Amino acid sequence: MPMRRIKLWQDKIETEVSIFGSGPPLVFLHGPWGLRSDHDFLDRLAGGNTVYAPKHPGTSDGDPEAVHQIDNWLDLVVYYGELLDRLELDSVVLAGHSFGGMIACEIAAASPERVSRLVLIDPVGLWRDDLPVKNWMIMSNADLRKALFAEPVGEVAEKFFGLPGDAAARADAQVSFVWSQACTGKFVWPIPDKGLKKHIHRIAAPTLIVWGNADGVIAPAYAQEFARRIAKPRIELIKDAGHLPHLEQPQKVAGLVRDFLSA
Repeated sequence: MPMRRIKLWQDKIETEVSIFGSGPPLVFLHGPWGLRSDHDFLDRLAGGNTVYAPKHPGTSDGDPEAVHQIDNWLDLVVYYGELLDRLELDSVVLAGHSFGGMIACEIAAASPERVSRLVLIDPVGLWRDDLPVKNWMIMSNADLRKALFAEPVGEVAEKFFGLPGDAAARADAQVSFVWSQACTGKFVWPIPDKGLKKHIHRIAAPTLIVWGNADGVIAPAYAQEFARRIAKPRIELIKDAGHLPHLEQPQKVAGLVRDFLSA
């Protein structure tokens, strides 16, 4: 599998881009668990596309894929735009999972002429534009809850009061908590759209929204909300899959994506 190392952001940040297959370009932006588990799915997509899979920029203690060198999501959109320029990709299929889907939405809204098709796998479009990325890791539990969750808070948000105060320990606890609840289908992320709703209507590309029908992280009804705000949506619910439908049923999801791209 070829890999390119590219320096971006005034040559300050080096990123790795894994490259799979051959054909029209598809750029995949991964979710919170990184690219470590995505390779089977990406290999299946690579049958008809050249798939570019960049790591998110920056490093953090013990986690080379953590975002911590770029201050906010809008700068992150600029960063990925620069990456597309360096890869000489003027027209791409853009795909993303979880918060990678959110970044893909932001890019498609900011540069609609550049994104020919958009694939969103359980996207999280909930970020506040004015909340710096690295501040998320150092905020107090109370401030984190106010920033991320709806008011009034629900039972799940209340549990954030019980997270460790230390930033690194809290990050580990968040991942463990969300993952354990998602696997049991008990966790519903109770946040309304705080960021994308202001400009998601600018997305002009035909959009495939893939959602796990048994999603324990975000209620499947949120897919309908995404679709309502996008000009050309298509929703596919994956039975017996959760927040990681492309990992739980990679053949099924890859087939849906290939069908969507060939239509």
